[in-house]
Amino acid sequence: MKQPTIYCEPFCIKDGYDFEIHHVSYLQHDSYSCFMHFHQVHEFIFFEQIDGTYFYHQGESILSDFEAVFTPAMETHEFALNPRPKSWYIVQFMPERLNNQALQEFIELLKTGLHLSFSIEIQKRIHKLLAWMLSEFNENPKSKTCAQLFDSLITMVCEYGKSSLSKQQTSLSSSASFKKLAPVINELKTNNGLNLSLEQAAALCHLSPSYFSRVFKKHFRVPYSDYLIQHKLYNAARLLGQSDVSVTDISYDLSFSSPSYFIKQFKHHFKVTPHQYRQQLRLK
Repeated sequence: MKQPTIYCEPFCIKDGYDFEIHHVSYLQHDSYSCFMHFHQVHEFIFFEQIDGTYFYHQGESILSDFEAVFTPAMETHEFALNPRPKSWYIVQFMPERLNNQALQEFIELLKTGLHLSFSIEIQKRIHKLLAWMLSEFNENPKSKTCAQLFDSLITMVCEYGKSSLSKQQTSLSSSASFKKLAPVINELKTNNGLNLSLEQAAALCHLSPSYFSRVFKKHFRVPYSDYLIQHKLYNAARLLGQSDVSVTDISYDLSFSSPSYFIKQFKHHFKVTPHQYRQQLRLK
């Protein structure tokens, strides 16, 4: 069965885990989907093959093979990737994992988004370590070896990574227009089933609906109404992968008008039904 076409949202920390690692790959003509999103875990992505752009709070930057990006918990980010083969490792971890004595010195560095490049020798070491860590994680995710490999990975990346972000780029979070969207962004971060109309969202931000629409599309690259549906669908994907909650209950929990409408929207966006998607994840 073909792998799900969801980018990274389903890869979230399972109960009882403080980090996870997965490998993702797409052929040139495979369907690929991502949108401006956030999650409650820190996230490193270590690219093998890549061609595209990373959008995050510090601005945007062009991606190259064997680079890495880091996004802190609850920061919005997105990838726009070109249609070529692409692959990467994704490592997500609870922010509290940095309280480990071996990693505390990197807490300040990892408070903001990063786009990092490495020397060829460090690239090789990092990807050997990632392959070993993935193998160990699949065998015994809670082993001491796996935990030590995680600590070694974070240490190597923080010590040897060089920022690829141009000094000329403008931080998204410092943009005056982006700050005007803060009330709605905060609602999105705390309400998976947010159902505010355009007019209600604009009023929450003390903006006119027309101005709110222009500002929202400028920063999130899609109209507000489209983003709201995508926000719910990606949260649905997370619930389908992490829980046994029924499709019907998920549809109502996320404020869809009916289960049939939810299923229709999910299939339109991800090319499979919610039930098929859940089956695909359990076959992995």
